[in-house]
Amino acid sequence: MIQLKALGQEGVKQVHEATLRILSEVGVTLTHPGTRDMLTEHGAQVRGDRVLLPPDLVEKCVAQCPNTVKVQGRDSAKTIVLGDGNCHAHNVGGTPNILDAATGERRAAVRQDNVNTARLLDALPNVSTITPFFTPQDVPAASMSLWMYYDTIANATKPVHGPGVQTAREVRAVAEMARIACPDGIVTMAISPLSPLGFPDDVVEAIVETARLGLPLGPLPCPIMGATSPMSIAGGLAQQNAEVLASIVLAQLTHPGLPIFYCGRLSTMSVRTGLSVWGNPEIGLIGIGTVEMGHYYKLPVNVYGMCTDAHSSDIQSGYERMLNALLPALAGADEISGVGEVWGGVVSSLTQMVIDDELLDYVKRARRGFVTDAESLAVEVISKVMDSSRNFLGQKHTVKFMRQGEVLQTRLAKREGWAEWEASGRKGIAERANERAAELLASHQMPPLSEQQQAAMQDIIHAMEREAEKSNN
Repeated sequence: MIQLKALGQEGVKQVHEATLRILSEVGVTLTHPGTRDMLTEHGAQVRGDRVLLPPDLVEKCVAQCPNTVKVQGRDSAKTIVLGDGNCHAHNVGGTPNILDAATGERRAAVRQDNVNTARLLDALPNVSTITPFFTPQDVPAASMSLWMYYDTIANATKPVHGPGVQTAREVRAVAEMARIACPDGIVTMAISPLSPLGFPDDVVEAIVETARLGLPLGPLPCPIMGATSPMSIAGGLAQQNAEVLASIVLAQLTHPGLPIFYCGRLSTMSVRTGLSVWGNPEIGLIGIGTVEMGHYYKLPVNVYGMCTDAHSSDIQSGYERMLNALLPALAGADEISGVGEVWGGVVSSLTQMVIDDELLDYVKRARRGFVTDAESLAVEVISKVMDSSRNFLGQKHTVKFMRQGEVLQTRLAKREGWAEWEASGRKGIAERANERAAELLASHQMPPLSEQQQAAMQDIIHAMEREAEKSNN
């Protein structure tokens, strides 16, 4: 496999050492009483509202993490292992808006959009895991994460990453819903610290509860360079690393040996608008650095990649997302996120999901590289052809290498002549992807959850809604 590096061995060491200084000299903002006591019992110091974590504690906790993370959904045959040497992929999550294929207009997402996207993602061959996609606007805010998870796991057989959760109550509810829908499954939890270096009580309790339940954890810091992290890439990586490692300390002290996958969503900032920017080439460079840091700790790495600031599936979207996915993939990323993302994750579309599935074919082909051995160098084949037809088309060597994927065969991208393209209606890739999405939604079938499973999961959601309503009154 081709292997890119941005930091290199010396740079990784420098970021690691800077991280230990940040955690031990600056500390993290953490005021949760019980967790503070747990940390101080293991050598941490309290300074005002911050907790300072000693280097030996951090390194001990990181060393307790397994090197792989298993994720399993309703179909055990589709189980994946992060850290097995493959490059997996999943969609962007928590998107509030959708580009409606019927109207071409942006609108607020609803529950049915999560149903449709889960079914489509379940059918796309290069999507390995699914994250609850949209934040539906037709459900109460208190139960939104639960409805996201319910509509996803009910309409997909692939492994499902848990939705972004913010409280221990949500962690318990999602874990119970996962047990009902898939008794043998393994759901992960993604929990975000509050950059810079902030661990509010709800976040701390969610991390601790995830660990207590033994659920794989993906710490998901989302600092923005120049706003909630330093403007330098190296400084942003060091702060992001500190937020991941602090999360690992909390999890491992609660549940030693808990599976952890290293996540990073460090982004750049537009100096013109102050908004987070996802299409710049720095995102790909950050992705390489994030992979290098996670692999330094021997952890599987989930990093953003299929990302753009374009407002539609246009050429800007194509070159931005291809660059930013390809760079971390060639660095060895274990999982690439962002399938279906449009305009920095604020919008998404079914069309883009299908296009991204094909882009992943390109990414995986580039990552695989090519071999140089006696068979592939083909000296004897060249000699044979030169002595006969001087055409390689009829050679067994040609057929073998064609069948094993030496040259990528595309599904959406067309390699036909001009006349054939005109005869097909001069359709662009977005039109073809939109048609493919409709075909897959019409044809893809999967076993539904039983009525008992659906009722039990909905009972959990309604209980959350009643609890929220009671507290509001």
